[in-house]
Amino acid sequence: MKKIFTAISFFIFLLPFLLQAQESVAEPLTKINVHNLGPQRLSNLPAVSVPADNPQSSLKIALGKKLYFDTRLSNDNTISCATCHDPANGWSDEGPTSLGIKQQRGGRRAPPVSNAAYFPLQFWDGRAPSLEEQAKGPIENPVEMGNTHTEMLKTVDNIPGYVDEFETVFGTRVVTVDLVAKAIAAFERTVITTDSPFDRFVRGERDVLTEQEKQGLEIFNGKGHCTACHWGGHFSDGRFHNIGAMPAPGQPADSGRFVITEVPSDMGAFKTPTVRDAALRAPYLHNGLEKTLEDVVELYNLGGRTDDPNLDPLIVPLGLSDAEKKALVAFMKRALTSLNPEVADVKPVPSSEFPR
Repeated sequence: MKKIFTAISFFIFLLPFLLQAQESVAEPLTKINVHNLGPQRLSNLPAVSVPADNPQSSLKIALGKKLYFDTRLSNDNTISCATCHDPANGWSDEGPTSLGIKQQRGGRRAPPVSNAAYFPLQFWDGRAPSLEEQAKGPIENPVEMGNTHTEMLKTVDNIPGYVDEFETVFGTRVVTVDLVAKAIAAFERTVITTDSPFDRFVRGERDVLTEQEKQGLEIFNGKGHCTACHWGGHFSDGRFHNIGAMPAPGQPADSGRFVITEVPSDMGAFKTPTVRDAALRAPYLHNGLEKTLEDVVELYNLGGRTDDPNLDPLIVPLGLSDAEKKALVAFMKRALTSLNPEVADVKPVPSSEFPR
C-alpha cells in the first residue's frame, strides 16, 4: 500500500511537467481553430437579431437606405447619415472627429455602422439602447444634422414619394420619428461583414491567410491580449474600457461612459470598437488621435499612453517585438477587411432615385 501511495504521489508531482511538455508540442493555434481569451472565441458572425416590432423587409430596407443617404433630413440639406458613416471610409469618416452642418467639428469621430447591429448599446458612450434610438439622435444634434424632429418630419411629409413609400412599408401615411428610425435601422442591419479572409479561414480555407497573418492571428489571440476585449464573431465585447488614450490637443479629457452612468469606474471609458474593416477607417479611437493601425498597436504595447488612475486593469504592457507588431498589423489590415459586396461596394443613392 505504501508503494502504491508513493507512486501516486510521484505521478501527481510530475503531472504539471507532463502537461507542459504536451503543450509545447501542440499544434499552432491557427492549425487547430481560432482561440479566445474572452468568453466567446473568434468566429464568423452569427445571424443578426431583429426586434419583434421592426421586422425586416426588402421594401423597408430600400426605404431606409434612401433616408440614410438623404441630406434633406438635415437643417441645411448638407448632411446625411452617410456623411459621417460613409461606405467608402469603412462606414465611418475621414476624421479625426466628425464634421456636421456649417463645418462644425464634433468632439468624437463617427463609430462605423458596419456590424453595429451586434452592439447592445450604441454611440461611443452607449447612451442609445438600439439602432432605432441611435438613428434619432444625430438629426437633433446641433453639431451634426442640426435639425429638429418636427422640422425633419415636415420635410418628409412634403415629399409625396416618401409618404407613399411609408404607406406601403408601414401601412400609414402619418410619418413619425419612430418610423423613420425603424426604416434606417432596417437598412443598417444589412451592413454585415460576413466575408473576409479571416472568415474564409475559419470556414476551412487554411491557405487564404499568409504566414505572417497567421502569426498575427496567434498574437491577437495570445500575447497581444487583444481578445480580452475584441472577442467573438464581432471582434468586440460591446463593453466600455479606459485604455489610456491621450485627450485631444487643447481639449479637456472626455469623460466617456461616466457621463451616462455616473459610475466612477466608467470615467474615460469608451465602447470597444469592432476590429473588422479597421484598415478602412483610419484614424482611430473616439478622438481619432491614433493615426494608423501601427500607432494603435503601439498604444496597447505600451499599456496606454497616459498614467490615468482609472486605466482598465486589462491594459498592460505587452512586450511585443517589432516583428510581432508587424504581424499583428498585417492580420488586421487584410485578413479582417470585408469582401462581401453588400458592405464593400455600397454606393450612395443617386439623386434621381430619391423620392420626390
